[in-house]
Amino acid sequence: MILERKRILVTGADGFIGSHLVEQLVGEGASVRALVQYNSFNSWGWLESCPCVSDVEVMPGDVRDPGLCRDMMRDMEVVFHLAALIPIPYSYRAPASYVDTNVVGTLNLCQAAHAAGIQKFVHVSTSEVYGSAQYVPIDERHPLSAQSPYSASKIGADAIAVSFWHSFQLPVVLARPFNTYGPRQSARAVIPTIISQLAHDAAHVRLGDVTTSRDFTYVDDTCEGLMAVARLDGCLGEVFNIGSNHEITVTDLVHLLGSIMRVAPTITLDDQRLRPEASEVRRLRCDGTKLEHASGFRPRVTIEQGLTRTVAWFADPEQAGRYKPHLYNV
Repeated sequence: MILERKRILVTGADGFIGSHLVEQLVGEGASVRALVQYNSFNSWGWLESCPCVSDVEVMPGDVRDPGLCRDMMRDMEVVFHLAALIPIPYSYRAPASYVDTNVVGTLNLCQAAHAAGIQKFVHVSTSEVYGSAQYVPIDERHPLSAQSPYSASKIGADAIAVSFWHSFQLPVVLARPFNTYGPRQSARAVIPTIISQLAHDAAHVRLGDVTTSRDFTYVDDTCEGLMAVARLDGCLGEVFNIGSNHEITVTDLVHLLGSIMRVAPTITLDDQRLRPEASEVRRLRCDGTKLEHASGFRPRVTIEQGLTRTVAWFADPEQAGRYKPHLYNV
């Protein structure tokens, strides 16, 4: 599928990955409708930071409303569904909100997309559905494990999306990114947490479990991977991982960022940042060979390059001022 001139709906366009994806799609020559979370401040989130925003049709709304989902789907050809509640710690406090947004919201969009005759529905999942790695690298056949209400809600959303392919031939493909990072990421994620604390305190970082490891993927690569999934001919109902195919422990991540920022960091355990023992995902490392073989996609940005770009973005006082390093953001 060629994305140029396609009429494309991006849900969650006001978020971190969504805003970058909108930029790349506009750069491809697509006509983009961007769903942003309705709010009384008329804020479009990170989408307002995009130079292309004047070329985008912005629609405030909420995926939990089935009528609005039908409205936003009109005249669209392709859907990238990214709208979701994401922070894992908050899912311990408000699990019903995650079911409403992630599961019911996905159901609403699938029903609307089926009624509208959408040509391709890219459902964006997460590596958290795998739980702690039973083997590495993790391929798409790895068992799923709901180790948090968030991951359970995403497993449910994935199942809803695939069921619409099997039951109604909605042309669904699942994209499963591993841990994405880069400019505009929220303070709840570990990389912005480390950078903002180092910039504020110069050497001291408060974190939870630092022995865990993750496959961190720069946001540009994640978006390229999402578009590669959309371009695939066939492969409907299938899952494709998107990751860097490398892993790093949080401890090593802190010291790598310290080296880039030219500080010698010390790490202090902060009990409030610890997850319940059985809920903590110990290890994630992507096997992205399925998508590479299907599309030729390979990530291009190394962890050192991506972190350097991210630190440079945080060095802008306007951006750094959006973060509160003295507070723990769940």
